[in-house]
Amino acid sequence: MKNVGQQMTSGALSGLTSTIALQPFDLLKTRLQQGDSAHQRNVSVLKATREVLESSGIRGLWRGTAPSLIRNIPGVALYMTGLTQLRSIMASSRYFTVPAIPSHSNATHNSVLPKLTNTGNLLAGATTRVGVGLLMNPLTLLKARYESNIYVYQTLSGAFASLVRSGPTELLRGLSASSLRDAPYAGLFVVFYEALKKHSSLVIMPTSHTQSSILHSSSAAAAGALATLATHPFDVIKTKLQVRTENQYHSFASTVRTIWRFRGLRGYFDGASLRLSRKVLSSAIGWAVYEFILMSVWT
Repeated sequence: MKNVGQQMTSGALSGLTSTIALQPFDLLKTRLQQGDSAHQRNVSVLKATREVLESSGIRGLWRGTAPSLIRNIPGVALYMTGLTQLRSIMASSRYFTVPAIPSHSNATHNSVLPKLTNTGNLLAGATTRVGVGLLMNPLTLLKARYESNIYVYQTLSGAFASLVRSGPTELLRGLSASSLRDAPYAGLFVVFYEALKKHSSLVIMPTSHTQSSILHSSSAAAAGALATLATHPFDVIKTKLQVRTENQYHSFASTVRTIWRFRGLRGYFDGASLRLSRKVLSSAIGWAVYEFILMSVWT
């Protein structure tokens, strides 16, 4: 697993594909999560969609695609490559190595990624995701604000300049909530993904790259759904921290209290259906593309 260039290219193409296809989900999720009781009680996915279409037309659903691509192409490439490299290193340790088990399945068409124990997968996923999240947080913040209708940015350069002028603390705004969301999400995702691939391959036993892609896609979709449901409240908190400027949204703790006061328990699951749909589809597309390209190159 030494060819970093191939892994980066595969990850970048994965990020490009999923971002363009699923940007409307991200935009609508941001719109649903940004509000509070003053103007959100009766907001639904359909209402938010109609508002976007009425104000900006069909192209409005892809508002923020440019900052999403700027964030997701390098972000996904770094995450998938970093995860693969870290798992390769951890696979050499007896603490995380999975004992070899004889299998009748065609390993060439199963997976080319390193095999770790559940603990190893959990640690690798969480560590890599938090590290990449720290590096990409300024672009994540830019993406969230560009998708919101609270900020009226005319250009990407102007939007980024505005963030930079606000100081370094503003560039890291929402990082705590992002880390609390991303660490468990990524760790759980890798554990679920690898387990589902392993057990599915014993039943399906893929004999071609196409069959492997179907197996990887379905396993990633299921893993994405499970991990998303477990971590969604932190996504709501992150969005409010990054797009709201009122005093009650200036810290993690005050944001948690404000959501509870205005929205109750339901507030922590605003936009859950959109994030769930987006994560299921992005996981299915992203990991299928990533593993398909690597298998095509290496086999």
